Amino acid sequence: MLPLLHVHHIAIIASDYARSRQFYMEVLGLRVLREVYREARQSWKLDLALGEQYIIELFSFPEPPPRPTRPEATGLRHLAFAVSDIEATVRHLTAHGVASEPIRVDEFTGRRFTFIEDPDGLPLEFYEA
Repeated sequence: MLPLLHVHHIAIIASDYARSRQFYMEVLGLRVLREVYREARQSWKLDLALGEQYIIELFSFPEPPPRPTRPEATGLRHLAFAVSDIEATVRHLTAHGVASEPIRVDEFTGRRFTFIEDPDGLPLEFYEA
């Protein structure tokens, strides 16, 4: 067996870097670890953390292609965050102008969850722990 330790990070390419930067930092509350502009690639790279854990690399690239379909395209289906109170999470998102799907219940675990979209339509799930 391969001795994997944990997921190191998730990379996301934004179509509008400033808008996605604001969303992940101000709406979701992720913390900046490092932000650099890579001149050779005409690309920003923003490393974001949740608490003390490095989790997201947010990139900008000139004219990235759009996501082909939603939500069942090949590749990353969605990114899920554990939350302690799903209703408080929905209130917070709503206060920031972010619409969520109705709260549902996982038929196998009995846990409540909902989905939103990031500024580029990437599905984000909030799953009550």
